[in-house]
This record gives sequence, C-alpha cells and structure tokens, in this order.
Amino acid sequence: MKNLLKLLPWVARLVAAVILLQTLFFKFTAAEESVYIFTTVGMEPWGRIGSGVVELIASVLLFMPRFTWLGALLGLGTMSGAILFHFTTLGISVQGDGGQLFAYAVLVWASCLFLLLLYRKTAFDFVLGLFPRTKQNHS
Repeated sequence: MKNLLKLLPWVARLVAAVILLQTLFFKFTAAEESVYIFTTVGMEPWGRIGSGVVELIASVLLFMPRFTWLGALLGLGTMSGAILFHFTTLGISVQGDGGQLFAYAVLVWASCLFLLLLYRKTAFDFVLGLFPRTKQNHS
C-alpha cells in the first residue's frame, strides 16, 4: 500500500504531462481541429499558441519537485478554461470526437487537482518565502 501511495503522484504527473504534451503538436502546427476550436471560442491564433506555451511550461514544471505545485496550478487553470468552453461553446463532442478532448481535459484537470492538493505545503512555503518576515525592533 505504501508503494502505491508513492506511485500515485508519478502516475498523475505522467498522465497530465503526456496528454498536455501530445496536444502541443496539434496546437503548434495549426492542425485543423485546433484552429476550429480556437476560432469557435474567438481566440485564434493567440489562444491556441498561448495555451500551448502554458501547457508546455506546466508539463516541465510537473516533474520539478520544487515546482510540481506550479505545474499543477497551470494545468488546472488551462484545463478549467477548456472544460468551461466545452460546456458553454464547443459542446462535449467536438467535430464528432465522441467527447475525447473533453475526457482528456477532465483527466488532466483531476490529475492536476490531486497534485496541487498533495503539494500544497510546498506551494504555501514557496509563496510565504516571497515575503520574508522581518524582526521589528520594539524599544
């Protein structure tokens, strides 16, 4: 059981990163489906390219122990946007994909939420470290 608990964060990292990275090819090469999606939501081409850059950064950060939380936060944010657009503009199924892109977004979202919760102490320590406490002289 203890080994499984050690394995889960790595599985979550891999699931999120693999899905995020495999979609980059389509975003960065302006594949027809990617262009369709971002045109439909009114964010072509800057949204397609921008989200691809954020997803690339998130994928790298997921494997850096000190910044796993930040990669998870970026992944959670971009996938929240994707899920929102599926619900409001695109629909669950996009161009007859049977909901595959939606399912991938939900899977990445869940993996990133798990990692963010798991590494929340690291995140809080990092943020608190940005604001060092100074001793006040009370004379």
